[in-house]
Amino acid sequence: MNDDEKRRIADEFDDAVNMTPKEIEDWLDTDESRSVGQKNGGGESVGHASGRRIVKILRTKKADLTDADYAHMKKVHGYVARHAKQRPKGDITHTDWRYSLMNWGNDPEK
Repeated sequence: MNDDEKRRIADEFDDAVNMTPKEIEDWLDTDESRSVGQKNGGGESVGHASGRRIVKILRTKKADLTDADYAHMKKVHGYVARHAKQRPKGDITHTDWRYSLMNWGNDPEK
């Protein structure tokens, strides 16, 4: 992965993730966060696990990010972009749609 590709991925990730590490951590501790998403074999949803990884990425210096981190950042951007297009009508405050996005570090109400 070259520097230009890493820069592009980082920019897209920064656009997709609009929550701080602390906001994501606090969110992941809620029942609402744990109530949504496709579950892994261990019971944790894919999005919830992604949220924990996003916090680690956000707290890592850019120079210390690995190719695997950049691959996850690309996955986050793709998920947020696809999911955002499925916005339901009406108030989204207490919807599974919003909760799922928040597990991926994006609060559509921000």
